[in-house]
Amino acid sequence: MTFSDLLRRSRSYRRFHQEPLEETALVELLELTRLCPSAANRQPLKYLLAWRPDQNDKIFPHLRWAAALAPWPGPAEGERPTGYIVILGDTRIWRRWDWDCGIVAQTVLLGAAERGLGGCMIGSIDHASLRSALNLPDHLEILMAVALGKPSETVVLEDGSPDERAYWRDDSDVHHVPKRPFAELRVELPGF
Repeated sequence: MTFSDLLRRSRSYRRFHQEPLEETALVELLELTRLCPSAANRQPLKYLLAWRPDQNDKIFPHLRWAAALAPWPGPAEGERPTGYIVILGDTRIWRRWDWDCGIVAQTVLLGAAERGLGGCMIGSIDHASLRSALNLPDHLEILMAVALGKPSETVVLEDGSPDERAYWRDDSDVHHVPKRPFAELRVELPGF
């Protein structure tokens, strides 16, 4: 598989087959994050792994899914993620981690796609209630959750502008994601 193929397979999946994830699969994905660049090489991120149903049940209710598909409340019972990696910032190390968080989340999703899994980066979180549910120590801040599992939906990339429509599902329940055409991405300046 080429890198381009891997990127095309690494979509935001929001519905999953209920095939259990093993702890080892999450550990392998976490191992990839160790290889990622980190601003000033501070490496301030920590990770909470969840793969057992009781662990997943503590995380799921605190996540907000696909605002552009409102009023969809998120995956129903029987199509929910079977694992999570919750990305945490360790304030004892550093408080600047925005770019690190994005880098490691994308790396996790690419690693998942390589293994035939899929996932969704979720930044819309009820932080206070999830912190309480997890009983997190004060020095750890919740940055993002990466939901993982075996995808049970089809995601199709479309040429188009997300300004008109962020994403949608058609009558066959296929998830469509518009991507700006190349001509809209490149900036050309006179004399440059």
